[in-house]
Amino acid sequence: MTDTTPPNATYRLLKFVSRQPIQISRFIARALAGLVNLLQLSKTSDTIRLNLQIALPELTSEQHEQIIQHAIRNELTSYFEFFSIWGASNKKNISRIDSITGEKLLQDALKAPEGVVLIVPHFGTWEIMNAYLAQFTQMTILYKPVKNEAANQFVRAARSREQANLVPTDESGVRQIFKALKQGGTTVILPDHTPNVGGEMIPYFGVPLATSNLSAKLIQKTKAKTLFLYALRNDNHGFDMHIEPIDERIYQGNANDGTGVIFEAIENLIRRYPEHYHWSYKRFKANPELENIYHLNTDEALKLVAEVRAKANQAEIA
Repeated sequence: MTDTTPPNATYRLLKFVSRQPIQISRFIARALAGLVNLLQLSKTSDTIRLNLQIALPELTSEQHEQIIQHAIRNELTSYFEFFSIWGASNKKNISRIDSITGEKLLQDALKAPEGVVLIVPHFGTWEIMNAYLAQFTQMTILYKPVKNEAANQFVRAARSREQANLVPTDESGVRQIFKALKQGGTTVILPDHTPNVGGEMIPYFGVPLATSNLSAKLIQKTKAKTLFLYALRNDNHGFDMHIEPIDERIYQGNANDGTGVIFEAIENLIRRYPEHYHWSYKRFKANPELENIYHLNTDEALKLVAEVRAKANQAEIA
């Protein structure tokens, strides 16, 4: 396909950044994170702090503060790593994966005729896994265009290399994913986001939030093999990739029950490595009673969350 990307300043800058060694990208990101943490240059730390207090109230304030500094550094580093990954060849990116835990799980799943659904949370540096997966299967992936046209063409070109087929985040895209799975294909879904419209109220760390249950619907209707994936950077300028099974309960009950199983897996992962989750996302406002939560003072916000959580517990008991 002919490259129609306009050669404007944005595109040239993205190409330049993407061609830098990943070591340089990490150095720049950590330097920026150091400034943000030291000078408190943004409100990101406030968002992360509130999210941690909601999700992990069992931790002390000192533990929260330690996680905040590491989380800001890790999230910024991931974003810079994305550019290096997008600008590199698949061969180069595969060489950056130093270890793969659970590789046989993937190979076994790919042999099944029902297709494969890969659940990937906003955690670590998930973009590095695309190159590895493209070696074995054609992926059909939902893609929401970037608002800047030059940036959109840059990202789209990078994500659609090899065997990745990007489809729109609407009903036509979902139909294409269903078709791909029925033909034994693979899809990758990041489920821990707030849908633009609608969604089911699914508990996340005990707080009901508007959530897409698309992943569970796909899994339950197609009986596709389902795996849980994430990648963590290591100290050797590379990454360690993890492939894990997901609870068999994902195939039982309704789509909301299945989504609950997915969220259990994400919550368990976060509790293991809280500093690697992308905490800056204002996820907990995805409830009509909490839509202004990030504009309240901490005590008011936590009190409101406690009330919503208590209502949810009472409704579950009833």
